[in-house]
Amino acid sequence: MTEQSEIARQFFQNLKAEALDIYKKEPMLRSYLERAILQSSGLAQSLGRMIAQSLDGAGVSKSEIFQVCAQAYASDPDLLDCTVSDINAVKNRDPASSSLCEIFLFLKGPKVLESWRISHWLYCQERRALAAYFQSRISSQFTVDIHPAAKIGRGIMLDHASGIVIGETAVVADTVSLLHDVTLGGTGKEQGDRHPKVDKGVMIGAGAKVLGNIRVGEGAIVGAGSVVLRDVPAHSTVVGVPARVVGHPRQEMPSLVMDQTLSEISTPIEPLCPILDVKQI
Repeated sequence: MTEQSEIARQFFQNLKAEALDIYKKEPMLRSYLERAILQSSGLAQSLGRMIAQSLDGAGVSKSEIFQVCAQAYASDPDLLDCTVSDINAVKNRDPASSSLCEIFLFLKGPKVLESWRISHWLYCQERRALAAYFQSRISSQFTVDIHPAAKIGRGIMLDHASGIVIGETAVVADTVSLLHDVTLGGTGKEQGDRHPKVDKGVMIGAGAKVLGNIRVGEGAIVGAGSVVLRDVPAHSTVVGVPARVVGHPRQEMPSLVMDQTLSEISTPIEPLCPILDVKQI
């Protein structure tokens, strides 16, 4: 039996209570809720079932995937605490998320992250072929490609979680928020340590590309659609192609605020070209 922390136990009790409430209100979801949560002995079993269901369908059975998850949680119970942090991150940062249960069952971001955590555990256990299999299934099922060797902290939010790519030597610290179509990639065919390092509290906007062995400093913002090719100073805001510093966030942890309008920067942005009065046209 997997040893679970008090954090994981309390989280599962809250999850189960929310599932029971939905069970009473939505009869069509009753059998699904029973299998996914209500008939589970704890978070490890419920999470293993969710991952197995998500990655099923390409030669390795659901029961085999579930057994791998069970092995991982028994070996490293901290994986469950990471799950709690990730789901609470979505709950606290995404205004569209109404309940822990709906985040756990229906949102793609947590499913991607917790499935990736199993692939990373396998990689660290030198079971690299199976880790690559998990990576392949995650990519096929969720259109997200995260190398098993990447290092990712806890309290991460992958908002919408479509089109995200994170390379082999990338490092993502705690409390980071990444929006859809973000790439943490290399710049070519170089070998060795070649991917970005993203520090705590960073927010990277939709479609941004951060390329090469560079650092995005703590508490920085990378604006949507930017291409970042050099280090980003801590607590700065960068935008553009290539990205340049345009100001500084007022918040220490922009990932918690999730302001995509850049209204939080303390230095005004000068326009890239003159703004013409319509009367002059």
